[in-house]
Amino acid sequence: MEIVAEGLAFPEGPVVMADGSVIVVELAGGRITRCWNGRTETVSQIGGGPNGAAIGPDGALYVCNNGGLDLVNFQNARGAGHEGRIERVDLGSGKVERLYDSCDGIALEAPNDIVFDADGRMWFTDLGKSHDGIRTASGLFSALPNGSAITAINRHAVSYNGVGLSPDGHHVHVADTHQARLWRYERKVESQKPEWVATAPGPVGFDSLAVTAAGNICVATLYAGGITTITPDGRMSKRDIPGERYVTNIAFGGTDRRDAYVTLSTTGRLAKLRWDEPGLELHYNG
Repeated sequence: MEIVAEGLAFPEGPVVMADGSVIVVELAGGRITRCWNGRTETVSQIGGGPNGAAIGPDGALYVCNNGGLDLVNFQNARGAGHEGRIERVDLGSGKVERLYDSCDGIALEAPNDIVFDADGRMWFTDLGKSHDGIRTASGLFSALPNGSAITAINRHAVSYNGVGLSPDGHHVHVADTHQARLWRYERKVESQKPEWVATAPGPVGFDSLAVTAAGNICVATLYAGGITTITPDGRMSKRDIPGERYVTNIAFGGTDRRDAYVTLSTTGRLAKLRWDEPGLELHYNG
């Protein structure tokens, strides 16, 4: 395991760029950071609690922002400026534009992870929020990147986190954190109920995910940290990362797409592992 960067404030959402650098969000730092060869630089001081990120069809970085998280008490920040939202970041200037903070007049709670399909449409999860031990609803949404249209696919989930597309583009896979379950939706912009794929055994949780070229779903796994790989028919295997309670995200890169970039949020590090199969190429890359 190679350490690409360290000293990060709860890194998540790795985005592998064409120049070999990796952009991450720092949830506890409220910033977007570029990492390469042990070096880091701030791309944007976005504020709030950036969670997941993806390059859109226009080359900008689109960010799921949960509004801010108290990592000591593990509950969400409140008040003005702490709204859950989807934001667009110009990677050249660092300028931030808010695109969505509600759907059908209902506020977004804590947008978490995001992926773009071949049509340039974003699919993102909302983890929901916790205040005083009470959780709000979670869900899956789809939206256009110009801020003009957003649709709720499911508003009645428990704790949706990672999201990714199948290689044929027909399905959207979603990981549920607290249930440690993987669900499958059709890639249709309409209200749906999902199909269950798998549930992980033991006291673990699911975070973000990435899909391989063969269609296997690699889910960052919490508490007993590692990466759980789930085949489309629900078979599972796990690669442990000892000493890391919060393995939060995975993204593929490299010339053969077998470099797996993994965020180790317990220790504030971005690591690179060699994977046994190539990752699925995303539709848009920086």
